[in-house]
Amino acid sequence: MKTAITTRPPKKQLNTKTAISVPKDVFELSEKLAKKMKISRSAVYALGIRTLNEEMDRKAMIERINKVCEEVDTSVDPVLREYTFRKLRKAEW
Repeated sequence: MKTAITTRPPKKQLNTKTAISVPKDVFELSEKLAKKMKISRSAVYALGIRTLNEEMDRKAMIERINKVCEEVDTSVDPVLREYTFRKLRKAEW
């Protein structure tokens, strides 16, 4: 799943200033990324938080799907399996 990278908040959204402490190597990496992407350090941190949130949402959805699959029979219908097997056997590879 690809997501668009946005570097600026929507016009109606207000920015909030905050002070955070990060390890020196993370700070240096944010500087490097900001220069490479031609965006501010703040945008790098915001992008990282948004990306992490999307990843966590994706993992939570997969966990919910897996839980449903544990409770519901997800096996292939035997008739469909046999039909598919016969069709594939006849298919030219």
